[in-house]
Amino acid sequence: MSTIVFVHAHPDDEGTGTAGSMIRASREGHRVVVVYCTDGDPVERSEGSIASDVPDDLAPGETVASRRRGEAEASAAITGTARVAWLGYGDSGMTGWAQNHTDGVFARADVSEAARRLADLFDEEGADVVVGYDWHGGYGHPDHIMLHKTTVAAVELAAQRPRYLEVTMNRDLMRQMFVLTTEMGMEGFDPDTAGDDGNPIGTAEAELHWAVDLGDDVMTKREALACHASQTDVKQLLEIPVEMFPFAFGTEHYMEPGRPAGMVRGWWLDEPPTD
Repeated sequence: MSTIVFVHAHPDDEGTGTAGSMIRASREGHRVVVVYCTDGDPVERSEGSIASDVPDDLAPGETVASRRRGEAEASAAITGTARVAWLGYGDSGMTGWAQNHTDGVFARADVSEAARRLADLFDEEGADVVVGYDWHGGYGHPDHIMLHKTTVAAVELAAQRPRYLEVTMNRDLMRQMFVLTTEMGMEGFDPDTAGDDGNPIGTAEAELHWAVDLGDDVMTKREALACHASQTDVKQLLEIPVEMFPFAFGTEHYMEPGRPAGMVRGWWLDEPPTD
């Protein structure tokens, strides 16, 4: 059995990205570890922004960060994740937010220092497989971009180099979803609009290597996502009709640097890494 480390920027990112793969890997007997690079508390709470949504039921002494940690642990219990680890940085917020320039946020971290922390965790776990993000983290969030840089560097620093994959979003599938939701009179999301960094959302299907169909695990993935109830965007995603959720989130897409071109519909743990 293998040890697989999934690296995520914020608590809840696994819910939309890799939760299905985590569920399957755990069920098959692999050790699943998730690392969150930030505490998920966007400290700038500007009016009308997602960050303005703070839980109104925080207990005395409870912080947004501690609430998010609890939600991450609850999600881990559902996905079968054996360990939840934290890299220790603050949430940088979206591009243009004042906290982009706050000391201690992930986007301002020294890449070599952050990579060393992450590589030490890989070594501690004896990571066989590491899953990070594509080059701009799907949509260009500053923390997602930093995660990519940090994880790539950490993989090279690890005492034993693990197999490395990058989760991403299938832009072609997102286009289909946009057309479908528009035809149904629902508010859709056009992947060809500029992301947070000005680039299109996700990755073209021609550049993908793996499409992991989740089957019945997609509804368990939805349960894991629902654990992150303090997040406004999660609440919005859970408003997607249950019957449409498998179409939107029932396949997880990955790239594997160095692998020959062509998307395989299958499970990447069933095939050895490309040398």
